[in-house]
Amino acid sequence: MAQVLTQPIQLYYWPTPNGWKISIMLEECGLPYDVKLVNIGKGDQFKPDFLAISPNNKMPAIVDPAGPDGAPISVFESGAILQYLGRKTGLFYPADERGRVEVDQWLFWQMGGLGPMAGQAHHFRIYAPEKIPYAIERYTNEVHRLYGVMNTRLKDRDFLAGSYSIADIACVGWAKLWERQGQNIEEFPHFKAWLARVMERPAVQRGLALSAEERSAFDLSKDKDAQAVLFGQRAPG
Repeated sequence: MAQVLTQPIQLYYWPTPNGWKISIMLEECGLPYDVKLVNIGKGDQFKPDFLAISPNNKMPAIVDPAGPDGAPISVFESGAILQYLGRKTGLFYPADERGRVEVDQWLFWQMGGLGPMAGQAHHFRIYAPEKIPYAIERYTNEVHRLYGVMNTRLKDRDFLAGSYSIADIACVGWAKLWERQGQNIEEFPHFKAWLARVMERPAVQRGLALSAEERSAFDLSKDKDAQAVLFGQRAPG
């Protein structure tokens, strides 16, 4: 295992499925960290100091004061952060190429598929000011397809890449919100069993609980100002 740092990692975070990926990983690895809340409903993600480490104006991001060469390093994009922390600690990310490819393909599957499609399902089912039947059906069906892919994959194994890994960590925050995505978990028994296994892990529970009070106080479906911040983004002129 790689040497674990003693200085805390700075976690730029808001309690969302993407933010949970990193809070869970940090808890699983036992790494010390300090939370820097990025209130996405108030536009904190557009502040210059945050953009300096996350130019896509999205959280999560981290600053590791003990980077690979001993100097601080910042990392944005949740998948890249998971890979970085996995390499740093030697945990939940295999060192051998075959094992790493097995994990990477499911991590990228989440980054390019499950996350974006579930996010669109949330948007059109819950947040969109106009209920567009085609959009709701389109993204609800696509999430259903993706859960079917997971269900088949998990038929003969406990976790997506065989052993518990950053691929499972990436997926659990989105998967636990299946009801909001218009899904019936009983259709996917292997997915359901996987979700229960992952959710039973103490580090997962701690990661999901981080800043839970902020999440409970933040009702995006009713906060029109926050919706304008999050859903009206365009490149600066």
